Parts: sequence; C-alpha cells; structure tokens
Amino acid sequence: QYGAMTPLIDHNFQVFVFDYSGFGFSEGKATKKNVLTDALSAFEYVKAREDVKNTKLVIYGQSLGGHCSAVVAEKKQNEFDALVIEGAFSSHKDIAAYTMKKALHMGFLGRWFTKDGYNAKRSIKEYKKPLLVIHSTEDETIPFYMGQKIHAEANNPKEFYEIKKCHICGPSYYPKEIAEKINMMLESK
Repeated sequence: QYGAMTPLIDHNFQVFVFDYSGFGFSEGKATKKNVLTDALSAFEYVKAREDVKNTKLVIYGQSLGGHCSAVVAEKKQNEFDALVIEGAFSSHKDIAAYTMKKALHMGFLGRWFTKDGYNAKRSIKEYKKPLLVIHSTEDETIPFYMGQKIHAEANNPKEFYEIKKCHICGPSYYPKEIAEKINMMLESK
C-alpha cells in the first residue's frame, strides 16, 4: 500500500506505512486482536522516532486500517494532532451484515454471528480532536453509508469529504485536496 500514500510525500508529509500481521510481507495471522496490537505498536514506533519528534502527527487509516485508526485515536488522542479515516467500515457487525446481504440476501446472519469487540462507531464518539472522514460514492468494497455513519457519530471538529473513484484511492486522485484539508486541520488545532 505504500504507493497509495506516495502522493502525500509530494505535498511535504512524512509517511510511515506498515503491514498488519498476515498482510503484505508480514507473518502471523490477521486477527482482530493482532490488527489492533500491530496498529498500537506502529503508533508507538513512529512516535519514538527522532525524525518525528516535535512535528505534527496525523493518523491516516484506510479500509481496515481506517476502522482500527478510530480505536487507536480514542486510546492515544493526547499523543497526536489529527485523524483521517478513508473508506472504513463502521463496525465488524456492520461489514459482516453488508457482506452477507450482498452474497446471500441475509444480512442479519452476518450481524448475528459476528463478534464486534472494538469498533469505529463506538470509539469515534470518544475522540475529540480534528477528524477528516473520506469516502468514495463509487466504493465497491466498503459502502459509502458506513463512512457517513462514522462521521455522524464523531464530535466536532470534523469534516466529511465525499469523493469519487475506487476504494481507498483518495490520495491517488485527490492528493492536493486531501493535503490542504489535513493542513487546515493542523492549523485550526
């Protein structure tokens, strides 16, 4: 996914991208617990880097990472400056219901058989710093309304940025606009 964030480097951001257990070249299993542990570990690693100290820190999560970033943001909100969530699902139960409805026309089964544990909808209610939610109306992976749900549950200051194009393609097609919105969040903080 490093290529997805490269356009932000062209707009003067430092970017750190990591793989969750079981994704990309990482070993292990992609369980809910491991994903959250990996995200928290990555956050601590970035925060401890000398080249990051005394700079503004933004968490930018996409898809599964967007869902998880709301949880990390709630837990660590005193340690960074702003949050961007792109193309994220609102909860494990919501995405399971959507997937089951799409596949078998029985969304209730996905909701019924899925343990939620942590979820973006619940965590974002406790987050109180600047937030930008980005979601494409053409997203065929995570439905647009889930981004709207996350935004609706969030506290101010918040912004919803509706885009077009594919799932988590925002930085590829809208790098200037996203960079400007991030900078505005950081300036208003």
